[in-house]
Amino acid sequence: MRSRSASLLLGAAALAALVACRPAPPPPLNAAQDWSGFGDLENVLNWTPEQQLRGYRNMDRIHPTRPVPASAHPFPLPDKPADFSGLRYTVDAGTFDVDAFVSHNHITGLLAIRDGDVVLERYAQGNARDTRWYSFSVAKSVVSMLVGAAVRDGFISSIDVPVSTFLPVLRGSAYDEVTLRQAMTMSSGVAWDEDYADPQSDIAQTGGSALDRLRYLLRKPSVAPPGSTFNYNTEETNLVGAVLRAAIGNNLATYLDDRIWRRFGMEHDANWLLLSESGAEHGGCCLSATLRDYGRLGLFALRNGRLTDGSSVLPEGWMDASTTASATNDGYGLLWWLRRDHAFAAIGIYGQAIYINPPCRLVIVTHSAWPRATDRERSAHREAFFGEMARWAAAQDGGSCQARGDDAG
Repeated sequence: MRSRSASLLLGAAALAALVACRPAPPPPLNAAQDWSGFGDLENVLNWTPEQQLRGYRNMDRIHPTRPVPASAHPFPLPDKPADFSGLRYTVDAGTFDVDAFVSHNHITGLLAIRDGDVVLERYAQGNARDTRWYSFSVAKSVVSMLVGAAVRDGFISSIDVPVSTFLPVLRGSAYDEVTLRQAMTMSSGVAWDEDYADPQSDIAQTGGSALDRLRYLLRKPSVAPPGSTFNYNTEETNLVGAVLRAAIGNNLATYLDDRIWRRFGMEHDANWLLLSESGAEHGGCCLSATLRDYGRLGLFALRNGRLTDGSSVLPEGWMDASTTASATNDGYGLLWWLRRDHAFAAIGIYGQAIYINPPCRLVIVTHSAWPRATDRERSAHREAFFGEMARWAAAQDGGSCQARGDDAG
């Protein structure tokens, strides 16, 4: 049993990790540009279409962020454009081509990588190859891979230990016996309302620093036994981020740079949004990166966390375990959404996505600015487009996708 002094030290380390490494001030503003009027962080759910386009590509000028520096040796992404003029997908008896998908889904960037080659790349609405774009919940899947790195590095012994092991402040709350796995599979059993359209929902009401958000979670009651019910909860991924910071004794952006960004070879600087001025990243959201670097993240996942030199950042079998259905939702794993035929995806509101299909050696990325946070019709178009792209990839293999091991892509 852990001693009281050890627990106090761990609690102090956890709180220190939440407030460590204060952010640098935002970049100097051009006198001709006005970055006011975007409101506080929670107001991002109410931005106008014009604010979306301007804000998603300039978050570091609006709110505090922490940089994730580019690699000196970018992972190569050779251009090998394919002819998609004949590609068609169907939604509700309507037939659509690539141009219609870009227009209908308010796409600002579309990328497809097959066998390591860029076969499709489109930019729209002012975006370009060097444009960073706000990811929303795509970042959750990045956090999942960072947890895997922390397990391999020995900072986390098991994801089946209670989160209160790392954050003693949670003891006595509804999270006391919730495990890290249960938090990562959205099955804590703690009450939460993630209705983006309701200003009274939990997701709309939470705000402030990482400590403020932890205190908000401390007040929430348990409504089901841990591990028994799926309930999507962004704030719980902030909790996972707090556990990760406490375990590694550092911030998430630095750990991302050290374990994945620089080592795998990301081409451009990224940045990660901070919660208020606390210096803690938003674990459930808000990494900003270029389209091709999101594609490289997809390749990193497709390669099971292996680097170009063959070494692995993640534990053996981590991606398989992460993309296996949880006990409470057959469409969700460890902060990854699951798709048919062994495919999986990182999904963010307003249309952000990284789709990964290992058997087809296919990665697709979308940067978008949907008019609404969630949209059934546009989701249907996205899934139908991804499915048709997978069929195209299968046709390149003679009708079915064949896996090619850890170095696929």
